[in-house]
Amino acid sequence: MSVKLPNEEQLAEVAARMGFSLSPADVKSFQGLMQGYVDAYNKVDLMVDPLPEVGYPRSMGVQPPKEENELNAWYVKSTVEGAPEGKLKGKTVALKDNVMLAGVQMMNGSSTLEGYVPNVDATIVTRMLDAGATILGKAHCECFCMSGGSHTSALGPVCNPNDPTKSAGGSSSGSAALVAKGEVDLAIGGDQGGSIRMPSAFCGTVGMKPTHGLVPYTGIVPIEITIDHAGPITSSVADNALMLEVLAGPDGYDSRQIDVSVSDYTEALGKPVKGMKVALLKEGFGHPQSETEVDEKVRAAAKKLEELGVIVEEVSIPMHLDGLDIWTPIGLQGLTQTMMLGDGYGTSRPDLYVTSFMDFHRGWRERADELSETLKLGMLFAQFADDQYGKRFYGKAFNIVKTLRAAYDAVLADYDAILMPTVPIIATPIPGPDASREEIVQRAFEMLPNTAPFDITHHPALSVPCGKVGDLPVGMMLVGKMWDEATLYTLGDAFEKSGDWTGW
Repeated sequence: MSVKLPNEEQLAEVAARMGFSLSPADVKSFQGLMQGYVDAYNKVDLMVDPLPEVGYPRSMGVQPPKEENELNAWYVKSTVEGAPEGKLKGKTVALKDNVMLAGVQMMNGSSTLEGYVPNVDATIVTRMLDAGATILGKAHCECFCMSGGSHTSALGPVCNPNDPTKSAGGSSSGSAALVAKGEVDLAIGGDQGGSIRMPSAFCGTVGMKPTHGLVPYTGIVPIEITIDHAGPITSSVADNALMLEVLAGPDGYDSRQIDVSVSDYTEALGKPVKGMKVALLKEGFGHPQSETEVDEKVRAAAKKLEELGVIVEEVSIPMHLDGLDIWTPIGLQGLTQTMMLGDGYGTSRPDLYVTSFMDFHRGWRERADELSETLKLGMLFAQFADDQYGKRFYGKAFNIVKTLRAAYDAVLADYDAILMPTVPIIATPIPGPDASREEIVQRAFEMLPNTAPFDITHHPALSVPCGKVGDLPVGMMLVGKMWDEATLYTLGDAFEKSGDWTGW
């Protein structure tokens, strides 16, 4: 797109918005000095954008009819066959619809993105296809991933496969629902406040939020660089470890990937756990919204680990209760500045910028009323805070994260993992079409207190189903040392093999 020299009226408007007091002569003077900038921008526009090459044939995809999409978990179906051999040969995959699949439409849960077709594959897409996986399509997610419930997608709520009147969790709602229903073997989720682990807990799947940066985020719609995570959602711990083995490692693009340490995660499976130590986090239980039966199921799961020879001891980390509050300025101001005002990427980091997405996404400004109530709420307060107080609270919260991380690390120095409920509640009713804004927001964020802290501290966290309350699953979360996903898989695998969680 060609860049033109601003006219005097346009330049005066920009100056006023930036607080500059310019006379007409000043405006004309600055205008005359800008031609070199215009020429440089236009030269850049003519240069080749060195995007990664796309392989493996695929179709644009189709939205399946309702009778083939009972849970409303699919956005589009498009079969992409991977390599003839590899670790994931024979495995089928659903991609959360914030993951770019070249030539296949995506909407990231928002009508403002409907019609966008990426021109790149996310790094993790290429890795899975190279490993022999077959991608079956894109799974619905929440509107710009801003909900822990499953009711904010522009194309309607995603239903829980255990009870279609209940939430599937979010924001990776379709991914967890499709795995739990058995429509795919594996799925990709994204996690900024718990969005892999929360739907896993609600649906009864295994979800891993890896250490920040372990899995490249290139080609996935960012929210906020310091909390962006992508990872596997599967029906078993073994499949989860196998999938992470394919996904993990630097890709040369993602600036989140600093001093990455990768393991052969499948080698962690089947190992004895006798003598391992797990810290039962006192503050992970008994939240104001906690349901007694959920806490009891997770404590019972800890007892089962003890029966396997694991040493389980209760510990206290009082600052855990502050984790969601510390997350709030980072999450709200970060997503508003980066994902929305920054056209999805913002500036000042050496990533792969998908400019076709940036061009299309800018259109939300003319269609802002179509955004979800949850996203509007976050953006409104973030902009207010920025207008009134600048970015000091973002900065201070980020500083405090170091203290929170150190509090967890102090416990992890003596224990192999920290244990708590993934979410304090079972899956909640899906708000109806006439639900109030207050109900919509409540159902989107009430499950966050145990998951969000580890998005800002960056520790790996694994959610494993550990029982049911009625027909609805309960998730147990294991949190580990940085880059030590393997230990979590060892514990999770041993627990999973100790019995049938659906009967607990």
